[in-house]
Amino acid sequence: MVRAFKKRHILFFVVFITVALVLYFITPNFFPYVFENVISNSAGVLSSSTENVFIVKHIETPKQVKAIYMTSCVASMPSFREKLLKIATTTEINSIIIDIKDYSGTISVKTSNEIFDKAYEKSECGVSDMKEFIGELHDNGVYVIGRITSFQDPFIAKINTDWAVKKNSDRTKLWADKKGINYIDPGSKGMWNYLVDLGRESYKIGFDELNYDYIRFPSDGNMNDIYFPVSTSTNSTVFNSSQKVTPRSIVLKSFFEFLNQELRVSSGIKISADLFGMTTTNTDDLNIGQILEDALINFDYVAPMVYPSHYPPTFLGFAKPAEHPYEVIKYSMDQAFTRAVTASSSPLKLRPWLQDFNLGATYTPEMVRKQIQATYDSGLDSWMLWDAGNTYTVEALLPKATSTIR
Repeated sequence: MVRAFKKRHILFFVVFITVALVLYFITPNFFPYVFENVISNSAGVLSSSTENVFIVKHIETPKQVKAIYMTSCVASMPSFREKLLKIATTTEINSIIIDIKDYSGTISVKTSNEIFDKAYEKSECGVSDMKEFIGELHDNGVYVIGRITSFQDPFIAKINTDWAVKKNSDRTKLWADKKGINYIDPGSKGMWNYLVDLGRESYKIGFDELNYDYIRFPSDGNMNDIYFPVSTSTNSTVFNSSQKVTPRSIVLKSFFEFLNQELRVSSGIKISADLFGMTTTNTDDLNIGQILEDALINFDYVAPMVYPSHYPPTFLGFAKPAEHPYEVIKYSMDQAFTRAVTASSSPLKLRPWLQDFNLGATYTPEMVRKQIQATYDSGLDSWMLWDAGNTYTVEALLPKATSTIR
């Protein structure tokens, strides 16, 4: 009788394992909470659920966002990323922007979606513990923004060639910019869905806000030999009573509206947009489709990249604008502030990217600080520092204890 009892249990065990394996391989999401890595919450405490799951708790957007940028490569190196975390815990910095998808088109985060996992596997800087790292940042009160390059994407361009920008001289070949990077046609609805789905997956991991970059038509390759398979009519110009409207700006405005509806309205996710710096002073679309007002009405925050080094000679009468950081930022953001008010949008949506790298001039702590002060003097209260090398000028930042009042 005991032997029969054991046989029944062994048989039951074999059947159970067989069924479990079949379900796992046929429907891999059948046991999402059992087999998936647990997600840490901001307190780092396990939930009381019997499924042994961490609960994601997003941090509210700080009243004043003061941020630094972190590449996915740095995020994948604990020793390096801890240096940036130290900046956030010892200075006025309260937010960090981390690459989810960068110029390569590959993805730094592991998701539950196998489409994105292909891009993750190809990444040279995948962050295997991104959930845990975000949890650590949240534990330290750091707001986490995920940066997603949108239409600059050689990875997807080679997989979905129908979406990609082509050479006009040979429409079977991909077009590339001066750096050899391929682009997706901004009018591609397939790419729109891809970017929204990636945003949702990233939010589930713990990112508090999604920052969309390269939301534009390309500009710095051979523009005389370029073909957009979806946005085919991009050369004519149409005017309305207030500003220039072009086919390219119409395409991008539609994309902005799509992100707004799918992420802000439907999912309650904070989203921000990176724009060329001169969108603050130009009312046309700069031939890339970006118009400041179109972004202001569709995003929670808009981040013009007002790096003084990127302005042309003679801007504001300066032969070298990079040597005049206060004046460039103040003028640019004054213009943006006025346009936001005119468009009945909150100027506090404006959150400029500031320069903390040497280009056009050697940037001292004083020069970095002047940009921050210019932002405040324009009536704004938030800013983000960019350095591709992630080596920030700490001397330009206020200590944590004195950073609550600007």
